[in-house]
Amino acid sequence: MPEGHSVHRIARQFDRNIVGRAVAASSPQGRFAEGAAVIDGRGALEVRAVGKQMFVRFDPDVWLRVHLGMYGAWDFSGEVAVDATIAAANGRMGQTNQRGTVLDEPILDAAGENSLTSIGAPRRARVRMSEQTTGLEEQTEWPPPVVGAVRLRLLTEATCADLRGPTACQLQSPDEVAATIAKLGPDPLVDDIAEGEERFVATVRRKPTAIGLLLMDQAVVSGIGNVYRAELLFRARQNPHTPGRDVPEETVRDIWRDWVRLLAIGVQTGQMMTMDDLDPEAYRRAMAHRDDRHWVYHRAGLPCRVCGTTVLVEEAAGRKLYWCPNCQA
Repeated sequence: MPEGHSVHRIARQFDRNIVGRAVAASSPQGRFAEGAAVIDGRGALEVRAVGKQMFVRFDPDVWLRVHLGMYGAWDFSGEVAVDATIAAANGRMGQTNQRGTVLDEPILDAAGENSLTSIGAPRRARVRMSEQTTGLEEQTEWPPPVVGAVRLRLLTEATCADLRGPTACQLQSPDEVAATIAKLGPDPLVDDIAEGEERFVATVRRKPTAIGLLLMDQAVVSGIGNVYRAELLFRARQNPHTPGRDVPEETVRDIWRDWVRLLAIGVQTGQMMTMDDLDPEAYRRAMAHRDDRHWVYHRAGLPCRVCGTTVLVEEAAGRKLYWCPNCQA
């Protein structure tokens, strides 16, 4: 499932390439035909990302709400301008994402997690950018052909954004957008960080629910998914089964502050890098391969990187929970 960093990266792509332009909207798949007809030909005025949801306002006050869910993604093609912070991170990784490691060249993830052409659930990019990424094929047909089930296509004179497989794709009024956002927990890239911390701590500390479930509850905190949940708890050395109200307050605060840091890293690099203080070679491996960049996620049956105890996996509310029973006892 795309986590919060992916949605913020998508919003930045929209801000650079879609906002401020008239947009031709269509639903090649047909499932959003009525909604596409409403926004077709309108100007995109602004974009917001909150947690795992994105909102785009069209002239004058019609909002498009998209929740990617488990399988959704946006594919970009044509002339795709990259957000400056993302471009900087992809051009000189290490300065903002991991202490003590600076690499002069970009390292691309083998599974495409940090792709600038397809952001969301992992998949191979169908279309390729011609100028922004070296070594890729130049696109010759415009608009690009529709391939597969595209729920919504947004097309400007130079840029195409195709939405595939979302859980939610709907039009909302301003009041409906406000109501949707009001139900979400704090997002470090949207809310005041200090105020967000207080909201998060107060909510967690009054809940009898296990902290491992609370971190996945978007009403408690926005943007955390399965990967970040496992890694944040390991980094805090926190047992995932402890009721939120029994987790020490300082630990809850540390989890929030760690989320603030890891979310920023994810947005800038496009990768959920959760390990620190790697030497240059280990960092290269981690940036290139997901299995080398996490402490416990996807490591069931393997020895804990810290203590050697076998990492466990179990079902928690229908999702896989990875943790070390020794480090997180």
